[in-house]
Amino acid sequence: MDGQNSGSICSRPHGTGTHGRKKEKKIPDRVTLKKEIGLLSACTIIIGNIIGSGIFISPKGVLEHSGSVGVALVVWVLGGGIAALGSLCYAELGVTIPKSGGDYSYVTEIFGGLTGFLLLWSAVLIMYPTTLAVIALTFSSYVLQPVFPNCVPPYMATRMLSATCLLLLTWVNCSSVRMATRIQDVFTVGKLMALGLIIVVGLVQIFNGNYEALTPQVAFSLERTPSVGQIALAFLQASFAFSGWNFLNYVTEEVVEPRRNLPRAIYISIPLVTFVYTLTNIAYFSSMSPEELLSSNAVAVTFGEKLLGMFSVIMPISVALSTFGGINGYLFTSSRLCFSGAREGHLPSLLAMIHYKKCTPIPALLVCCTATIIILCIGETHNLINYVSFINYLSYGVTIAGLLHYRWKKPNLYRPIKVNLLVPVCYLMFWAVLLGFSLYSEPVVCGVGLVIMLTGVPVYFLGVHWKEKPKCIYNFIERATHVGQRLCFVVFPQLDPIELASPPEWTDRSSGRGSVSVNS
Repeated sequence: MDGQNSGSICSRPHGTGTHGRKKEKKIPDRVTLKKEIGLLSACTIIIGNIIGSGIFISPKGVLEHSGSVGVALVVWVLGGGIAALGSLCYAELGVTIPKSGGDYSYVTEIFGGLTGFLLLWSAVLIMYPTTLAVIALTFSSYVLQPVFPNCVPPYMATRMLSATCLLLLTWVNCSSVRMATRIQDVFTVGKLMALGLIIVVGLVQIFNGNYEALTPQVAFSLERTPSVGQIALAFLQASFAFSGWNFLNYVTEEVVEPRRNLPRAIYISIPLVTFVYTLTNIAYFSSMSPEELLSSNAVAVTFGEKLLGMFSVIMPISVALSTFGGINGYLFTSSRLCFSGAREGHLPSLLAMIHYKKCTPIPALLVCCTATIIILCIGETHNLINYVSFINYLSYGVTIAGLLHYRWKKPNLYRPIKVNLLVPVCYLMFWAVLLGFSLYSEPVVCGVGLVIMLTGVPVYFLGVHWKEKPKCIYNFIERATHVGQRLCFVVFPQLDPIELASPPEWTDRSSGRGSVSVNS
């Protein structure tokens, strides 16, 4: 039993007479994911997912590993450039393989089920729950900062507030796609305004002559010469701040005219974020010495306390709003990854279902929320940033290598966007150097990341590849699926390959499930 035959909730409630028919709710003729993400929402998904907690956490790590202000700024600019190269490759993949799921969907189609499952496994198990937990903890720390001005907020208080925020946004995402995207739009504007305030105050400092730390002779003065491995770790820290540039590819099927709006959103968003990040770091260094920045646990708060006086409370509020929007964006996109994985048969089929009326992937959202809360309960999550960044870069490299392999495997396939071959080659060269030196410099961190991925191998062969399981296992899965459907009121969506504008080979494998009639 693969769960596909259990896709319909019972067709009528107890009592099938006239009275029962009067109580039936109006059911949509066709249950499917809605295309409600236009160009503006597409841009805010990318910007909102990139700008989360990273710009308020990573400057410290980038400066620590790079050894000087000048090298740190170069790392930030190049980090944005590398993200731009990767996003160009993802634009080609996104319109050539117009399926939600991002890296996972592309790698599964190009390299097969095992490779795709390993990416899915590491993402669902550690990458996205950990990132969500870090952003949620940053949110709660900044919210509680004014309440506990002279000490670190209590451990339980930060965890409880983080969990409450996660539960609230999970409810929003379960209730309405439109509501979730509107929240993303509003809070993305709020994030840009908060960073804009930091940039304006920093520029005022520079115009007033406070730019000594930014002059070349001071900015590039090295108390210690960083090794290539340390520079690689600085890039990994910056990559955490830029992570999320590929998240629009996770919701391709919900984008209006994806072949037009997907690349446009990427071309607008990545340069904008790189510009904002670089100016934000310049603003930090215009008013804070490297020693002050390295000793600060909340860079934006320290910045506000130095320059805004009685208005310094604006900074923790702004950061809290920024991270709140980041949590919403990560929940929205990571749940679509679970949805895509279940649709391919790599996760329980219940996760491939959506609410029959609201058209939201409720089971996938609940799994993402639960996994994040478990990570929150485990303890300190900030030490996992390097693990997450390593897995992120590993998945990016495998995906873009897949683009080259796909060019060779299917040279005549229609590609609405076809980037110059130098773009993926340059990205992969940088990727190989970065990961090579990261392995050399931090073998334990990178080793743990690889082990996390490889633990998925036995899970794949036992859970996915092994088809002849005992009947009792299939019976249990079927009963659990039916219970989940009744609790969440979910069914398999009917996907329309015409709407996806995809060639026949991209017709969804699960489209044979068809529409499902549901009555409550």
